Order: sequence, then C-alpha cells, then structure tokens
Amino acid sequence: MLTEQVIARIYGKKRGWCFTPKDFLDLGSPATIWQTLSRLEKKGTIRKIMRGVYDYPEKNKYLDGFASPDPDRIARTLARTYGWTILPDGNTALALLGLSTQIPAGWQYLTDGPNKHYTIDTISITFKKTALRETAGLSRASAILHQGIKTLGEEHITEDTIKRIGEYLAPGQWKKTIRECRYIHGWIIETMKKAAQSAEENQK
Repeated sequence: MLTEQVIARIYGKKRGWCFTPKDFLDLGSPATIWQTLSRLEKKGTIRKIMRGVYDYPEKNKYLDGFASPDPDRIARTLARTYGWTILPDGNTALALLGLSTQIPAGWQYLTDGPNKHYTIDTISITFKKTALRETAGLSRASAILHQGIKTLGEEHITEDTIKRIGEYLAPGQWKKTIRECRYIHGWIIETMKKAAQSAEENQK
C-alpha cells in the first residue's frame, strides 16, 4: 500500500528529515503522493513547513512537542528539489562551521539558481544568484569550510579559532578535505592545514 511505503521511507530517515513530494515519485503518481502526504500531515505524522515542503519533526529536548524546523535542512531540500547548487554565505557559514553561537537573523545562501526569498514563520531564507567559481567541485563540507574561513577574515584567525575549525571534521576526513582543496591558495588553505594538524594532535 502506498501509504505504508511512504511511512516506511520517512521512518527510515532520522527525525529532522526535510522532504518534498518529489522524494516519493518512484512510489506513485504526483497526485497520489500529494494526497498521501496531506493525510499524514493531518494525522500529525509529519509537519508541513510550507507548501510542498514537509519534515519528520525532531522532538524538543526540553519541552513537550517538537523542535522548530531546521533552516539549513529546508534550504538544502529546496535546492535538491529544484536542482540548485547552494553555498552558505556570511553568518550562515559561520554558524554551520561552529564559529558563531548566534543564530543568523536570516539564513543566506549563494546559488546557481534564481534569486529567491522565503519567510516561514520566524525563519528567513534567501538565495542569491551568483557564479560559484571558488567552490566549484568541492564537497559540501569543504565549501562550508572555505566560505566560513573567508567570512571570518585572516585577521581574526587565532589558535583558538584554528582549534574550533579543526573540530568540524574528524582527522580522517581532514586528509580528504585538504586534498580536495589543494588548488585553493593563500591564507585560507593554510588555515585549513593548521586546523587539520590541530585535529590530528587532539586525537592523540
């Protein structure tokens, strides 16, 4: 039965998974998928975030009910659905990298798609069309590192900052990242190398 297949796929993901009807089109027609998700939303199995976007909500750790939707997951879901490449920009990159404890007032992304802005309750997500030359071919983790370090600025790189950047990836992942970013020049790649060394030393 279609409903059982849809539920099985949702439950097979971790709570917090964000999705659209397009993620289930291999199971049925667009119309039946929309109807199924609508029924599950009314039952409280899933949560509707905006038209055509849902999540399997995470439980609130401190209060009854569910946690707020994750803006970055919403952004990535929209990008996946429409075939955009996106890159966290500015304070968004710093927050994802763990270099800022402040929640961004607006979540901003560079994209090869169109300029778009979404407001969902108190969540603001903006996509700005631009050429993503600097991070072309990089994995998401490498691109976030590049953009976060660039946003921070060379003058704000300290030993403590390098240590915190080093904690973003496991030592084994750093080796792959440094190879991937080998064509990035200047202080950004040097900061990455120092962060990788810090991660390795902290593992000992």
